[in-house]
Amino acid sequence: MDFKLLQLFLFALGGVVTAIVVNTLLLRFSRTLGIRNKNDVVVRWSNESKPSLGGVSFYIVFLFSLLGYAIIFGDGPSIFQNKSFVGLIGAGSIAFLMGLADDAYNTKPLLKLFVQILCGVILVFTGTNIELFHSFIPDAIITVIWVIVVMNSLNMLDNMDGITGTTVLFILISALMANWIIIGFNANIWSIVLVSVIGAMIGFLTMNVHPSKLFMGDAGSQFIGLFTAHIAIKHLWNAPYYVESPSYLGIFIVLVAFTPAAADTLTVVINRLKAGKSPMVGGKDHTTHHLVYAGLNDRQVWYVFLGIALLSSILVLSMINLLRLQAFAPIPIFAVFFLFVFILLYRNTIKYKAPKK
Repeated sequence: MDFKLLQLFLFALGGVVTAIVVNTLLLRFSRTLGIRNKNDVVVRWSNESKPSLGGVSFYIVFLFSLLGYAIIFGDGPSIFQNKSFVGLIGAGSIAFLMGLADDAYNTKPLLKLFVQILCGVILVFTGTNIELFHSFIPDAIITVIWVIVVMNSLNMLDNMDGITGTTVLFILISALMANWIIIGFNANIWSIVLVSVIGAMIGFLTMNVHPSKLFMGDAGSQFIGLFTAHIAIKHLWNAPYYVESPSYLGIFIVLVAFTPAAADTLTVVINRLKAGKSPMVGGKDHTTHHLVYAGLNDRQVWYVFLGIALLSSILVLSMINLLRLQAFAPIPIFAVFFLFVFILLYRNTIKYKAPKK
């Protein structure tokens, strides 16, 4: 077990180092040699133009982790014999390329939606399905909707330094630990890829927490959104499946795990619909922005979401442990945490508005 732990630690460390190196090189390129320098920046909450290239490191680390697994374990062919993993590679690559195109050319929303649907369909037909109804068609529909919602929700949440990266970091940690609690500690391909991407997220956050040097961009948010949606299906949504417990319990597990993103997205959708605006049109009306209107600075807002994400992770692991112990009754009660966070953040958006110019 100690040797397996060392292997996972080295892959995680490799993810951190690779992300820092890749992001440093991309940052230097965008500032000096990049011929598309003016087109590779986005104007964000801080009104500062910075390169939106950070998410490229997620995809590179993902590919490197596959290569490292194949070389170290000499088991490369097994990667392509696993339908679910092939689906992740295919859908993840499509999501990354679509996000990259959006960063460069600002693609149309309908094209982005089509690609997200395609990603969901690929997961379904390669064996990654939410096991909720135990019937292919309704489970497939729920799975595709889930992929679309997560990809858009994490993209929407990426509106202030460090918020999406921190949220995703704790979701992935929760998924990894949940798998080990239920299945047992292992160093298989799934664990190796997960710890590598977790390492990449930590490396990215060293440059993305306020004051940030770069953003993840759509290439990052779309790939990591697809990756997180896939991992959440496998290790959180379907956790009850592995211990033969009621499948609906997965709903409460993912709701708590995704509390920061879910609370923000739900708040924004409600407020924009009330104002007669499209929920898909961007704006400085997220829960993060309203915390600034309430008097917090950018760093303090990150601390708030860091705390929410950390508590979410602790509660999720408690729920998973209850599953393992076959203690099902208390699990739905944990959803009160999501309601509590949502009510507080939503109430703040009503109480504190953007200052009038």
